[in-house]
Amino acid sequence: MGVHAQLWERHRAVMPGWLALYYDEPIELVSGDGRRVTDAQGRVYLDLFGGILTTMTAHSLPEVVAAIQDQAGRILHSSTLYLIRAQVELAEEIARLAPMDDAKVFLTTSGTEANEAALLLATTARRSHQVLALRNSYHGRSFATMAVTGNRGWSASALSPLDVKYVHGGYPYRSPFGHLDDDAYIDACVDDLRDVIATQTAGDVACFIAEPIQGVGGFAVPPDGLFAALAEVCDEHGILWITDEVQTGWGRTGEHFWGIEAHGVTPDVLTFAKGLGNGLSLAGVVAPASLMDVVAANSISTFGGNPLSCAGALANLRYLLEHDLQSNASRIGEQLLAGLRAIAATLPMIGDVRGKGLMIGLELVRPGTRDPDPGAATRVLEAARARGVLVGKGGLHGNVLRIAPPMTITSEEAEEALEALDGALREVAGS
Repeated sequence: MGVHAQLWERHRAVMPGWLALYYDEPIELVSGDGRRVTDAQGRVYLDLFGGILTTMTAHSLPEVVAAIQDQAGRILHSSTLYLIRAQVELAEEIARLAPMDDAKVFLTTSGTEANEAALLLATTARRSHQVLALRNSYHGRSFATMAVTGNRGWSASALSPLDVKYVHGGYPYRSPFGHLDDDAYIDACVDDLRDVIATQTAGDVACFIAEPIQGVGGFAVPPDGLFAALAEVCDEHGILWITDEVQTGWGRTGEHFWGIEAHGVTPDVLTFAKGLGNGLSLAGVVAPASLMDVVAANSISTFGGNPLSCAGALANLRYLLEHDLQSNASRIGEQLLAGLRAIAATLPMIGDVRGKGLMIGLELVRPGTRDPDPGAATRVLEAARARGVLVGKGGLHGNVLRIAPPMTITSEEAEEALEALDGALREVAGS
């Protein structure tokens, strides 16, 4: 029995059965350098998924490693009952980059927790537990965030502390309005929102929460301007707007630093996670002081914004800004999208190629139809790994390949990725 098989056997004995693993024979990644990772058997891969968009800059980035080592040699933990210099410095930088004025920052350990905090702010401020969310959305695995997740595959319970209504708009490819041009599509989604508010709510809705690009939902991209139109309706009713930037933040979409900026919307609340820590557990919520300070009860965070995570995240963020990785995401993203669209033009199994910057989705279908083909996606995942490339998988039906490499990826690595994906897709198409 190989080293991976042995660890997998131990994993199954002590870990939950619902804890998903990639590949028919799961692998252990033991080291990484730049955009490359190495498994326990010594096989090297080009990483196009970055631990679910979490390795934002690079594996083993020297500046981040040095910051972590320096902080680890001094103190790892204190809790927010004490002043933490790196936490304050990081919050200052995030507030400066925030899309709203007079921003305050609360740091947490995960995107789920950040979205929970955002929902707390909105429901407290509005004195309402009614929430609007998008169909096909994903916002976390906790009790409240699962309630605002519009994807049955990630909703483990119908029980909820919130009264949630779902509206159309985030997933044009499978929308009943998907046949319309962008302007008509937006109009139809606005009409749907107005109808939902009028017929399914008591009128005092707390907030609308949305991902600018739906991540787990398969990198579904709505038309630019959709959220501006929806936010205008929300403004008429005093409904707060929460933008979930867990996957779209920090310039990953290339064209903007925050995904919501593509729609010309200034959000009331912004949440982030994943990439900022570059693998360290760090997330947070940003809101104007008037909204952030609405919570009257005592609160702390034992692990949120701890010295180690903040030191590493601050070094990571500074590297991203100093090296203008947003521009690299735009440039390499265009290269990858062009290459994948050229491949798709010759393979009917690819129903849709979509994305922005370094968030790219390939939706696989049964040729000649729009019927989702999750089996093909699984086979391509395996075939790409066999060619030394790691990609992700998601979507409402599990039929979307997700490509989101570290934002330092080079043009040469992009060409390597395209060659491997072309081979993997053609292998599965011909099987």
